[in-house]
Amino acid sequence: MAAPRAGCADPSGRRWALVLGSVLCALAAAARASSSSAAEAAKGPCGCSSGRGSSGEAAALRYSAQANAPGPAVRTQMALIPKGIFTMGTDEPEIKQDGEWPARKVHVNQFYMDRYEVSNVEFEKFVNATGYVTEAEKFGDSFVFEGMLSEQVKTDIQQAREFSAATERNKHVSLSPRHHSSFSVAAAPWWMPVKGANWRQPEGPDSNISKRMDHPVLHVSWNDAVAYCTWAGKRLPTEAEWEYSCRGGLDNRLFPWGNKFQPKGQHYANTWQGEFPISNTGEDGYKGTAPVTAFPPNGYGLYNIVGNAWEWTSDWWAVHHSADETHNPKGPSSGTDRVKKGGSYMCHKSYCYRYRCAARSQNTPDSSASNLGFRCAADTLPTLQ
Repeated sequence: MAAPRAGCADPSGRRWALVLGSVLCALAAAARASSSSAAEAAKGPCGCSSGRGSSGEAAALRYSAQANAPGPAVRTQMALIPKGIFTMGTDEPEIKQDGEWPARKVHVNQFYMDRYEVSNVEFEKFVNATGYVTEAEKFGDSFVFEGMLSEQVKTDIQQAREFSAATERNKHVSLSPRHHSSFSVAAAPWWMPVKGANWRQPEGPDSNISKRMDHPVLHVSWNDAVAYCTWAGKRLPTEAEWEYSCRGGLDNRLFPWGNKFQPKGQHYANTWQGEFPISNTGEDGYKGTAPVTAFPPNGYGLYNIVGNAWEWTSDWWAVHHSADETHNPKGPSSGTDRVKKGGSYMCHKSYCYRYRCAARSQNTPDSSASNLGFRCAADTLPTLQ
């Protein structure tokens, strides 16, 4: 399992050989994590990037039949996003190494965007209809924020650490690659690889989603998200579409609602309050994820477009951008990581200030974590919309 990258507060990608992607970031190995600059670490790790060698395109093709068959029972409401021109990125980047700059004019065609993040109830419909198995389920583990784990799971992880250390000292026992895996991320030790953690069991085998069916589905890789979107007759948004819709008709603003994070003291997004990662006061009403319908929508009617859960986009990751005006950009033609946007309930200005519209991060396509989800886009409304 790849470990989460240095410089991000979010983990995900895995390969029991040690790797947390490019931040947000790129743990191609514990060594890469330790090599991150002090400045990056201060901004916080928000992602990971380690490959598992699976193909998102192949996964999507396997489910395209269901997408075109007598329709999936997915009726996620979508909002019409009008065509327009907006300023993508910023000339005042908060996290320069993430490639938030320069500001550039971008033209975007009309499209549709899910009003809500894909919820557990919607993802369950997909799984029930197709028998789909997520990558976290296939690999048997996923990254979970330590603050959400039960004492029993923490004890199990500690015992596994002790076993690994003892086995390492025994010259007569050869370790499998999984025993060599990191039990936390050096630059972000609050991220734990938990066996049995997946979308149904967000914090491991002793957890469930029975009371969180209206919350965003978590522990979904980019490949998983593509498979779902294809089944639903939709697709992932490009980074440009995502940022354009995030701004809700406003230009050059930090957040979907303006420049003040809490206008008149009101919470507009689910983020971390208190001291990260020690204490989340939950002043916004939540210490983990919130229902996908929580908090006021932006100008385009989109809910939780920042905070709550990170959202995958279709673009490959790059940090160097032209300032030239562009039309419907789709990002690089290839890469190792995919772009994710919006931040999550774990983001705090002091550590992972990535719940701004221009903010961005990345993970490998097979990465998954307890703060990573998605929403879909479409050129035209799906049949059942």
